[in-house]
Amino acid sequence: QVQLVESGGGLVQAGGSLRLSCAASGSILSINAMGWYRQAPGKQRDLVATITSGGSTNYADSVKDRFTISRDNAKNTVYLEMNSLKPEDTAVYYCNADIWTYRGTYSSYWGQGTQVTVSS
Repeated sequence: QVQLVESGGGLVQAGGSLRLSCAASGSILSINAMGWYRQAPGKQRDLVATITSGGSTNYADSVKDRFTISRDNAKNTVYLEMNSLKPEDTAVYYCNADIWTYRGTYSSYWGQGTQVTVSS
């Protein structure tokens, strides 16, 4: 069994910062890509940022130069540092990870989501 648990969401004023964390636990052999996605009310879930096991990153154009994704492979944890937040960043943020388990399965796992609200 694999679990992804997010933390760090909350309410912040425009221009402020938040740091999200997502820790993977369970029967994990290795983790390939990890990432953050977000879903605003009435909208589809969109990619925010991804990071490979080697540290290569990819960002949505809307968050480039404001958000930074990083990971600690020893802790099976991915982070999202969010600066210069805007009201349009308001959404539920979901963690995602592509994981090999000790049972020999390879699947994409999702966290439960954490709310980020940016007030104007």
